[in-house]
Amino acid sequence: MHKIAFHLNSMEQGGAERVVSNLANRFAREGYEVLVATEWYGKREFALDPRIRRVHVGLTERDEKRSRVGKILCRTAYLRRFIKKERPDVLVAFTHTPNYRALMAGIGTGVPVVISVRTDPTGHYDRRADKLQIPLLFPRAAGCVFQTEGAKAFFAPYLQENSRIILNPLHPKYADAPAAPERKKEVVQSGRIVDFKNQPMLIRAFLKVHQKHPEYVLKLYGPDSGDGTWQILESLIAENHAEDCVKLMGGSDALEKELACASVYAFSSDWEGLPNALMEAMALGLPVVSTDCPCGGPRTLITDGEDGLLVPIMDEEAMAAGINRLIEDRAFAERLGQRARKIRERANEDAVFLQWREYLEECSRK
Repeated sequence: MHKIAFHLNSMEQGGAERVVSNLANRFAREGYEVLVATEWYGKREFALDPRIRRVHVGLTERDEKRSRVGKILCRTAYLRRFIKKERPDVLVAFTHTPNYRALMAGIGTGVPVVISVRTDPTGHYDRRADKLQIPLLFPRAAGCVFQTEGAKAFFAPYLQENSRIILNPLHPKYADAPAAPERKKEVVQSGRIVDFKNQPMLIRAFLKVHQKHPEYVLKLYGPDSGDGTWQILESLIAENHAEDCVKLMGGSDALEKELACASVYAFSSDWEGLPNALMEAMALGLPVVSTDCPCGGPRTLITDGEDGLLVPIMDEEAMAAGINRLIEDRAFAERLGQRARKIRERANEDAVFLQWREYLEECSRK
């Protein structure tokens, strides 16, 4: 295997895009010829190594006037043209629609296509269109990369048997960060402000914690997704006169410094794939309490009571109890944090890259 192509919608900053940028850059540094084929250019994208060729396979201005079906056919045709022209040893697709598009475009080209499921399949791969496309296209995949056993178990045995579970790679700034010299009286969370991360539940839980521990503050780091959740949080803070103890911090490019000295990291999602933010908090050695959300991302990372705490989704009482336990039993909390740092051994850049390379080498020979 010498030439690898990745396909996804864009390189706009998000979990899947971060993994693609990390892998593509590493393969390029290792001497592989790497291409990234995307549908559009985002406003805030992950940087790619200058040796990587970025290829636009999306719609033209004229195509925007076509019907929905016409646009789908054009996107598939452009990707197929790219595959036939470049002839990569393997094409790796990331996320829902690019998975289908890559499998369809690859028919008859002789290029093996590896797909990657990056989210909870329930609610994302069980709609009517999915039930039609999956049996037609997924058997054509040379392989599939999952993030959790829960995601893998959703699909038919033919895909499970032809798959691997590979964790996301940690950014070196988290994998190499030193232990915090001291703890501040802060509970923190990081990630987009978006509905499925259920930050309103976390705020309600923290307000219960604040009644017992008024010296603590909650800081939520992350950009506004634009779905209205930010406004909901602002209203919740105002209604409870919590401006002094609950802070919306916005996005940050220095989370490895902003989060490191917190006393507790609280993760409140209702569902996730494999949450990068939670992995990063563990790598920093933070005592963590997380919802045990489908499709098993937190459970893949955390052994309850050993390197973090797991609580039921949407349960603010359980979340509050978990935060209180970590605040009140600091020796226990620090033990969890120290053990959490071992995620670096499983998810450092080298370990993850070697797993991907081995699997793609195997798939490229099929």
